[in-house]
Amino acid sequence: MHRTLEFLLHHGYIVLLGWVFAEQMGLPLPSMPLLLAAGALAGTGRLSFFASMFYVMLAAVTADSVWYQLGRRKGIRILQLLCKISLEPDSCVRRTEGIFSKQGARSLLLAKFLPGLGTVAPPLAGIFHMRLGRFLLFDATGSLLWAGTFLGFGYIFSGQIELVAEHLSFLGGWLLVLLLAAFAAYLTNKFVARQRFLRDLRISRITVDELKEKLDSGEELVIVDLRHSVDFEADPETIPGAFRIDSKELEEKNDRLPRDHEIILYCT
Repeated sequence: MHRTLEFLLHHGYIVLLGWVFAEQMGLPLPSMPLLLAAGALAGTGRLSFFASMFYVMLAAVTADSVWYQLGRRKGIRILQLLCKISLEPDSCVRRTEGIFSKQGARSLLLAKFLPGLGTVAPPLAGIFHMRLGRFLLFDATGSLLWAGTFLGFGYIFSGQIELVAEHLSFLGGWLLVLLLAAFAAYLTNKFVARQRFLRDLRISRITVDELKEKLDSGEELVIVDLRHSVDFEADPETIPGAFRIDSKELEEKNDRLPRDHEIILYCT
């Protein structure tokens, strides 16, 4: 944090603008420490609190507007692309769509406080053709809440943050090593869990061509469309003969599936 304070003080608001924009575009650059540092510097009079707020909001809304336009033009494919680069791609689509389908534009108010949703909510708004004015209103308000919260914490606790920064500076490079080691362990755990999931999935996986052959040969199949309602609204085409049911409903009412036929499940 001590180096963050020095770096931010030396380079000024352009760092806030570029860093927040890069994070909101999807790069793994956490902005929270930077916002706390900017708030702390504002608390000691070395940066302007309102200027910091302006640049953070400008960066966030600009990046979100880019994702919004991509969502309008590319549709559900842009969401799938984002979730492929997510640390938890297997649950990313359904989790974010579930929140957005329940909250709609209001999800933009708290999106930046929820890991993963901050980048995914803007393209979802574009996918469902939310009016640009409505999107900008809710997105700007959400950016204001997000920026104000962390800049405000830094401002209020500026003395304590600088004290902590001085203590951490004594650890020097060892602190960075510990943080990198913890992050590497987290990524390794996610990678191993995902590989195990994919290995289990391949055991019972069927390709599109294999399904087509079964349908052409007249086999009696039960095809279940498990896509979220958000996916279906964005792309209403479905496999002929398939019936739709939500995955949660399937867990609760699996007696709806016959036991004497082969069952094919598919989703996003």
